[in-house]
Amino acid sequence: MKILHTLPNLDPSAGGLASVAIRLASAQAGLGHDVAIACYHDASADDRIAADAARVPHFDRVHVEHLAALTPWECRLGLRARRRVDAIVRRFDIVHNHGVWDTLARIVTAAARKHDIPYVIAPHGMLDPWSMSQKWLKKRIALALGYRAMLDAAAFIHALNHDEQQLMAPLRLKSPVRIIPNGVYLEEFDSLPPPGEFRASHPGLGDRPYVLFLGRIHPKKGLDYLAEAFAKVLRDGCDAALVVAGPDAGALGSFLAQSRRLGIADRVVLTGLIWGRKKLAALVDAACFCLPSRQEGFSMAIAEALACRVPVVISQACHFPEVAQAGAGFVLPLEADAFANALNQLLRDRTLRSHMGTAGKDLVAAQFTWSTIASRSILLYEPHVRTCAANRPMMLGS
Repeated sequence: MKILHTLPNLDPSAGGLASVAIRLASAQAGLGHDVAIACYHDASADDRIAADAARVPHFDRVHVEHLAALTPWECRLGLRARRRVDAIVRRFDIVHNHGVWDTLARIVTAAARKHDIPYVIAPHGMLDPWSMSQKWLKKRIALALGYRAMLDAAAFIHALNHDEQQLMAPLRLKSPVRIIPNGVYLEEFDSLPPPGEFRASHPGLGDRPYVLFLGRIHPKKGLDYLAEAFAKVLRDGCDAALVVAGPDAGALGSFLAQSRRLGIADRVVLTGLIWGRKKLAALVDAACFCLPSRQEGFSMAIAEALACRVPVVISQACHFPEVAQAGAGFVLPLEADAFANALNQLLRDRTLRSHMGTAGKDLVAAQFTWSTIASRSILLYEPHVRTCAANRPMMLGS
């Protein structure tokens, strides 16, 4: 099968879409399919993309089509992409678009409809009520002006879990919803950095156990709840640190001000964006991973922490109930006290951390490997590819 994945760019600093697209495409290529990714090219992100993809099995079998240079005007209008997309899309049996609200999604799906190529749209949480409430008027207008028609014409909508499927229901989309979770390549975690590597590069941590936040510093990620919870942990007498690893996406200033107000600034380590080996080193040395998010589709960072045997403390809005079911961490209401209590337990109890870490690794190995997920995606594609191929007019001379 010839499969085309499309998204704005592959820069890991832009969020989880790039990481998912790279890994799902690679896993499908590993099954023997002809897979490509079409996206804009951001030369400033080449090193980050290379580092993120270096450990991904089969990525060398995925062809990357750069549509145009990534510029603000190109993202808004897609003028150069329009000249190339039509010829690219028609070569494939199915298109899998990641994201909803970008212009490229409209261009790609229009080309797919023109050539009777089935397409899948993966919203990655962009259609749940919390996300729809952000810039709500703009999104309602966009739906009315063509984005709803785009969604309704999809072969199916790719939800990451049952929660996302249910949360999209109020939109009453006509396309069926199918669940394809995110996952991990266990091979990426076979050769982890040795313990102590991250600490050695951040001597201010000393021997203190630390809580790791890994992701964009965005209001939806709930760092304000984590700051409140961590302040309570320190007040309770736990000698710990908080490592915040990720690029600023609009919430860094408020987080720093809150840290100073709560008196925890001297226990907070900010690393900026880390990827590749540095990210794995931060996970290896962490006592636990924490994500008190207001909204997630399916966090790749949670799956990566579990694969590194790191217990996780996450909000119910992360939609990862399997964590609690497997005993791999805590899934909590979005309350600072609840997070503080869970963090206190993990920071003070090595045995509990070890047991939860082992449970987390077992969980992803059993249910969330990319090879299994890719096989499911192919089964979901097949009836749509067959139907469209049967309905497509025969070429003269064929």
